[in-house]
Amino acid sequence: MPLLLLWPISIGITYIAATSIANEPFDRSLEDRVTVLGQQVREVNGVLSVDLPVPARDMLRADDIDNVYFQVSGPRRELIAGDADMPLPTEEDMTVPWSVMTRDALLRNTEVRVAYLYVNLQPLRSPNAGNDQNRLVLVQVAETLEKRRALANQIIKGVILPEFIILPVALTLLWFALTRGLSPLTTLQERIRSRRPDDLSPIDSSGVPEEISPLVRSLNDMLARLSQSIQLQKRFIADAAHQMKTPLAGMRMQSELAMRQLDRQEIQQSLEQLSKSSQSATRMINQLLALARAENPSAQSMPFESVDLTALARDTVQEWVQAAMAQRIDLGFEAEEQAPVVRGNPTMLREMLNNLIDNALRYSRTHGHVTVRVRSMADMHAVIEVEDDGPGIPSPERTHVFDRFYRILGSETEGSGLGLAIVKEIVTYHAADIRIDDNPHGKGCLFRISIPLLSIL
Repeated sequence: MPLLLLWPISIGITYIAATSIANEPFDRSLEDRVTVLGQQVREVNGVLSVDLPVPARDMLRADDIDNVYFQVSGPRRELIAGDADMPLPTEEDMTVPWSVMTRDALLRNTEVRVAYLYVNLQPLRSPNAGNDQNRLVLVQVAETLEKRRALANQIIKGVILPEFIILPVALTLLWFALTRGLSPLTTLQERIRSRRPDDLSPIDSSGVPEEISPLVRSLNDMLARLSQSIQLQKRFIADAAHQMKTPLAGMRMQSELAMRQLDRQEIQQSLEQLSKSSQSATRMINQLLALARAENPSAQSMPFESVDLTALARDTVQEWVQAAMAQRIDLGFEAEEQAPVVRGNPTMLREMLNNLIDNALRYSRTHGHVTVRVRSMADMHAVIEVEDDGPGIPSPERTHVFDRFYRILGSETEGSGLGLAIVKEIVTYHAADIRIDDNPHGKGCLFRISIPLLSIL
């Protein structure tokens, strides 16, 4: 289609070029005629005349194709010789004497090409003679355009006719080249379409053109990541189902036991256990939902904004005061006067702090201490620390505690094993860093999160 569209454009450009080429030799011939005619202008005893020898008249009139016209007019544009009905040039077309100019005009309803010049006569030695401008004689020679058009048509035919042969050949070669060049892509397309929906194995790149190899490698990388993501989802679902079996089995057992009990006190105990199991199941489900949100965030659902870490951490700590008091744990908060501001999602950051504080309260001893700190560092990072005086986390275990459903052997504290996994996902989403250290004030551990700093209030 582009070639077919360019074809008429090419014809138009060729016509313009051919017309220009055809005009040049005929314009030179016309300029020679008007120059020769101008040289024949004479003034004898104040009378202007044109002395045309026979060869000069033959040069002007001898043309078996075009009609040639000429005109010589005096300073007042009175006719001296030639055709009286030739159009005169406008004042804007005035030129210096003996400078030949050309223009297009209409003569007797026919297009003609006109060459003209002004012949300056010697000024009269009279006070009333006027200036030299009034002593200019206009000489014009015009001819019709038949020879020019014939030559332009010959040039066009010589150029256009080969295009009628070249264009089909070019289209055929182009079609053949595209078909041959795209055949490996067609084969690759058929191979991909014939794959099973669950087949995420790498695409065979044999026979693929070198230009398409980067695309195939990118597709294989995407398939590998997709396969890994699907495997993680399958493992997550299997682990979640396994973890949910325990509270659901306990709830079923307690409900059946309550139905068989006759003593009111025993029924009450069974119902209390049933309530605890339902709370455990509810927490497990909430943690699973929170982990799903943390794993698949988006700019639309979890937009970033400027967050005052001090205010956010203070509000979050206040929400856990009652729970800390119920467990007889001293929950403290420390912050600098200058509040660090980061760019993040406040909902996700609050969820991260909730899980860290909940984890610290669960593993702290009775009458223990949990401290949350917010401060800014010199390296343009804000730091959130959650410190507890619980049993601590052994160094070999610190690389695994962020795994889903991972529980340290020997731990008797109830939990879903998802809290720190949620924390890790949120930290990663915010391009932050998390580290576990020993409590510098004694027994326990210290969670330190470093987030890029936006500004300081």
